[in-house]
Amino acid sequence: MEEQLSIKVQIAERFYPLKIQRQDEEKIRKAARLINDKILQYKQRYTDKDAQDFIAMAALQFVINLLDCEQQQNVVSLEKELGLLSSELDEMLK
Repeated sequence: MEEQLSIKVQIAERFYPLKIQRQDEEKIRKAARLINDKILQYKQRYTDKDAQDFIAMAALQFVINLLDCEQQQNVVSLEKELGLLSSELDEMLK
């Protein structure tokens, strides 16, 4: 059984206690850092908004990026499958 680690991450000036797998610590801290960086970018750009707006916009930006990555993976996977089918057809037609 993997050992759990208790950490606190800060996101948008709030601390969140988490119990995580030890090997996930670096990834989680990096994710929190990226979120905070994105929030800071929005905060500097839009001075008339509140923290909730910045958090929402950061979340939206990250999910858009995630969806783009998923779509690219699907295209690459489809291209590989089409390549295999094309090779098989070429072999059958010889």
